[in-house]
Amino acid sequence: MSRFNSEYPSAEHLMAKARRRMPGFAYDYLTGGCFSEVNLDRNIADIRNIQLKPWYLGDFDGASQETELFGETYDSAFGVAPVGLQGLMWPKSCEYLAKAAKDHNIPFVLSTVGTASIETIAEITEGKFWFQLYHPAEDELRDKLLERAWEAGCKTLVILADTPTFAYRPKEIRNGLSIPPRMSLRNVFQMCTHPVWSLSQLAAGSPEFKTMKPYIPKGLNLKHLAQFMNKTFSGRLTETKIKALRDKWKGNLVIKGIVNADDAEMAVKLGCDGMIVSNHGGRQLDRGQSTIEPLKALAPEFKGKIKLMIDGGIRGGDDVGSALACGADFTFMGRTPMYGVCALGEYGGHHTFEMTKKQLQQVMEQIACEKIEDFPKHLIS
Repeated sequence: MSRFNSEYPSAEHLMAKARRRMPGFAYDYLTGGCFSEVNLDRNIADIRNIQLKPWYLGDFDGASQETELFGETYDSAFGVAPVGLQGLMWPKSCEYLAKAAKDHNIPFVLSTVGTASIETIAEITEGKFWFQLYHPAEDELRDKLLERAWEAGCKTLVILADTPTFAYRPKEIRNGLSIPPRMSLRNVFQMCTHPVWSLSQLAAGSPEFKTMKPYIPKGLNLKHLAQFMNKTFSGRLTETKIKALRDKWKGNLVIKGIVNADDAEMAVKLGCDGMIVSNHGGRQLDRGQSTIEPLKALAPEFKGKIKLMIDGGIRGGDDVGSALACGADFTFMGRTPMYGVCALGEYGGHHTFEMTKKQLQQVMEQIACEKIEDFPKHLIS
């Protein structure tokens, strides 16, 4: 059954609808970057500068989006990137997106700081999900999270490299979503003027770090919860930490946040199965490169040695095609699926994934690209 809503045929339409339905602080959290948001804008602009070469004469047997990745065959070459605090942006959005991803046969990546538990997402996806780990400071907690993910059926672990520090995000600081959080009168007013969001939150319950809930001492106020989370995670990955994870994790190991050849070489040497070129959606380093630039630089050396993936700046199917043409084996989107749910609720994920497939299909048929792996032949360098 189609859930495509022709009123919202692009990420930009979904974004505008989401903005009208969300309190300002929640919308800012979803859309914002760090410092002056230069790199957030650069992510989008640079990928949209990619040009593709079409062939208009000759036979063409049609296009297939089927993509093989880590022994699984997916219906397309994009998945749902890990996003923290989804439930703050729209109630039960984590669960909605996991269900839609399962129905559309694309991978869903659950964040350690998502608002649904490992076990809930495992039940929704029948174990077909990925888990993204913020590396704990203590080995005991690391091992407990790995064990829960494996027992839930997860076969792909994503470890995060691009958050060695807490980012400086002015919008979040102003809105009280920094460390420690606060709820200002302005935020309360925003909630009161967005009753659908507020009533949905009331029905769903306050958003929580559900995966982390068993390890959080009861009765902490917001300030002490923030301090606990700060002490619990150790952001910087090291060779020793990656080796330990490789030894313990029996499934696929993916490292996210790679943007230079030295780090990529280490990922290969340490036995990682995949890497995601990423700058955390422009939320960590404002003076860094956009994600498409390091992908173009890394692909000639590392494609074929390791599964090469990307997130950041990908808003629709045309962007997916551009990233594949630049050498990616697979792509991930974070914000656009969230726009879909925040705009359209429970079925927003279904709409977004159907929309993205339609867009990618049109690009493939327009340029005469029969298979996903053929995209690099269409890159105008």
